[in-house]
Amino acid sequence: MPQDEAVIGCTGKVLIGTRGSTGPGEVLVRVRGGSETFLAWSDAPLPVGTTVLVIESRGCREVGVIEWVDPLDALGGDPAGAD
Repeated sequence: MPQDEAVIGCTGKVLIGTRGSTGPGEVLVRVRGGSETFLAWSDAPLPVGTTVLVIESRGCREVGVIEWVDPLDALGGDPAGAD
């Protein structure tokens, strides 16, 4: 199956929770100047609304994802130079 390299490294939101090794869910990913849905696989179950990072393309319209927290958001406080 052809892989979709453009989606790797993109972030998105879980629309239908993943079930880990039991089965996929669905994610909405910001890619190619818009948003597209993909079947999503993860090692651990991820609930609806979780922000994810696409780490692999598994072929046509299927991706591997992990939970993602933006490092800048994780720092907390005010952004540098913000008043």
